[in-house]
Amino acid sequence: MSKITDTTKEGWIMSTFPEWGTWLNEEIENEVVPEGNVAMWWLGCTGLWLKTPGDTNISVDLWTGNGKRTHGDGKMKPGHQMANMCGARNMQPNLRAIPFVFDPFGFKKVDAVLATHYHQDHMSPEFAAHVIQSGMTTVDENGKEIPVPFIGPQRSVELWKSWGVPEDRCIVVKPGDTVRVCDLEIDVLDSFDRTCLVTTDSTGTDREELTGVCPNDMDEKAVNYLIKTEGGNIYHSGDSHYSIYYAKHGKDNDIDVAFGSYGENPVGMADKMTSVDILRMAEALRCKVVIPIHYDVWTNFKADTNEIDVLYEMKKDRLGYEFHPFIWDVGGKYVYPQDQDKRAYHYRRGFEDCFEAPQNIPFRSLL
Repeated sequence: MSKITDTTKEGWIMSTFPEWGTWLNEEIENEVVPEGNVAMWWLGCTGLWLKTPGDTNISVDLWTGNGKRTHGDGKMKPGHQMANMCGARNMQPNLRAIPFVFDPFGFKKVDAVLATHYHQDHMSPEFAAHVIQSGMTTVDENGKEIPVPFIGPQRSVELWKSWGVPEDRCIVVKPGDTVRVCDLEIDVLDSFDRTCLVTTDSTGTDREELTGVCPNDMDEKAVNYLIKTEGGNIYHSGDSHYSIYYAKHGKDNDIDVAFGSYGENPVGMADKMTSVDILRMAEALRCKVVIPIHYDVWTNFKADTNEIDVLYEMKKDRLGYEFHPFIWDVGGKYVYPQDQDKRAYHYRRGFEDCFEAPQNIPFRSLL
């Protein structure tokens, strides 16, 4: 057998992708969540996996795609939402900047698949296919076994259905709705995703003309979620921008951990919240911990989270902040309230069992 003659591109892809293999899948499956807590893993972009002590598992915005892979003709589609927003026509250099930290076909259990909106980096046909094809089930509020539901706003449900997800597996939600998934209660809240508002059905030159048209379909396009668990209430804002209405959500709801889409917006673009926006959102929501997400994934929106920490230290005493930021890493675990005092994540460093087994070295002086 020759390594050279038997090596192929297909073999290389299968042996190296996804980069983390099923490491994270196994970690999530094996995690025993302490009573009174809720465990979360960052899957990249705004993807979140949440697990309870009762072994309820849900995904929010789980996504398995990528950005640009070729320069092509150097032009964006004329009706792309970014082109609609700012009139740019040159290809957006949004290359995927992070590895795939999970295998969408490696999950053995999920109780619900949630999406905040229907943009391509927030939904996964691969994961949907796996959930359907594997025959995964969960139980309803009466303990009856049912197929795993897909939960999202109208446009997300339309996209799932176009992929082949059966209509009776889908639950359309809008602000004001509440759904139960095993031991979770999920309140559906307003989204403030203005990029979604300038998303047209066509990305071609026949795109819908939005000039002078007052949008009225945000609730069909995008939602935010408040996920109520025995460990705390988790606020997922999807791709929402900053809104003064966060203050209303904060007054109406008890929020422990809030996730906000953060990024360094290129000149002429306002697609992500800035560091100031993240702090203002947290203050308005009256949360205890704010966690920035989404800044990790696109090369042209990469942002430095140190900016959030610096501004937080400048403002926290003067403005009397009652929250703090937590800076995460993709693939990392965060358990609330167990980890509520932590300010930053670090991957497990290993070697906890050093010097517990005999060494194999000539002399200890080598150490």
